[in-house]
Amino acid sequence: MTARPAPAAPERATPLRPALVLIGVLLIATNLRAAITTLGPILSLVQADQGLSSVAASVLVSVPLIAFAVCSPIAPKVAAKLGLERALGAAVALLAIGILLRSTPPQLLLWTGTVLLGAAIAILNVLLPAFVKRDFPTRIGPITGTYTAVQSGVAAVAAGVAVPLAGQQAGGWRLSLGVWAGLALIALGVFLPQLRRSAAAPALAPTTGAARPWTNALAWQVTLFMGLQSLAFYVLVTWLSSIEHAAGISSVTAGFHQLLFNLSGLAGSLFCSALIHRLPDQRAVAITGSLLLTTALTGLLVAPGIAVLWAVFAGLAGGSTLALALSLFGLRTKNYSDAGALSGMAQSAGYTLAALGPIAIGAIHDATSSWTPALCVLIGLALVQAVFGGLASRPKTIA
Repeated sequence: MTARPAPAAPERATPLRPALVLIGVLLIATNLRAAITTLGPILSLVQADQGLSSVAASVLVSVPLIAFAVCSPIAPKVAAKLGLERALGAAVALLAIGILLRSTPPQLLLWTGTVLLGAAIAILNVLLPAFVKRDFPTRIGPITGTYTAVQSGVAAVAAGVAVPLAGQQAGGWRLSLGVWAGLALIALGVFLPQLRRSAAAPALAPTTGAARPWTNALAWQVTLFMGLQSLAFYVLVTWLSSIEHAAGISSVTAGFHQLLFNLSGLAGSLFCSALIHRLPDQRAVAITGSLLLTTALTGLLVAPGIAVLWAVFAGLAGGSTLALALSLFGLRTKNYSDAGALSGMAQSAGYTLAALGPIAIGAIHDATSSWTPALCVLIGLALVQAVFGGLASRPKTIA
């Protein structure tokens, strides 16, 4: 008798190579700031073409940060429903749609697209640290620092080419903003093979008390460190050039300093990623980065003539503290579900501070007709950041 062939085993998704997974993470990271940093350099063109008031233009700039604050807490719920990979893929697709809508008439789509891209980036910001915690648990610092450096580098390039892409045409700003949808689509295309994993992999869901971090002291220390370093970054993105103009520095030179600020952030991220796992804990990185920021702000106050040095210092500080803050979501938690919950909390509260920071600092300047009081406030906040950074970087996990 002929033996009957055995039934075929159920088909399983083929595990993806770590290198391919990492490439997907890095391509997603290229989209985390580019859609935001492209608007600032051409805001005056958008404002003139669309007839926006100064207040409306300021609100347009702040919409993504507000979306970060509102949408960050729901990102873990989205991942629990869809799975990590599918949630990330859906967010990248939403980002591409938002970018395209923002650059398409009528004006209503400018606002709608800005809201959508802000919501998409919020989800990506929250879930990428959880993804890294799950797939690269022994390399959290290096991977996080690398993708932070990538997002900083692309953000700097995006800001630098925004004006040349817009050209002199009245509606040229639409091309300058819309072209970055292509980068999101490339990231989505490379990430597509990973979407099969969500069906077999466990979803992001709370498994311990740490997944509800709002009542945990260590979680609040991480959150305040995340928020204060974000506030400093977005204040400098918004007001650094104005501070330099008030000190007599030309617009061209101030623009070059802004580029150096962003590129130095890339270097700071890479340095942090190389250092985190070589130390018994991360307190030295947190405190050194915060004090470097304090030095840069103090330099802008007392010696603005060498602002190029302070822009580099501030960029190095911002890049290193951002990479550390994102790494802490994985380092201070026991599993990737808890990392997602902490990431959602810290980025929600953190970006609330970041959204309020430029407005508050601008209001202090307007009330006093001087940047001195505003810089003094920022120096004080940088010192507070050093305290919470040190507390958040102790070798503990949320229980």
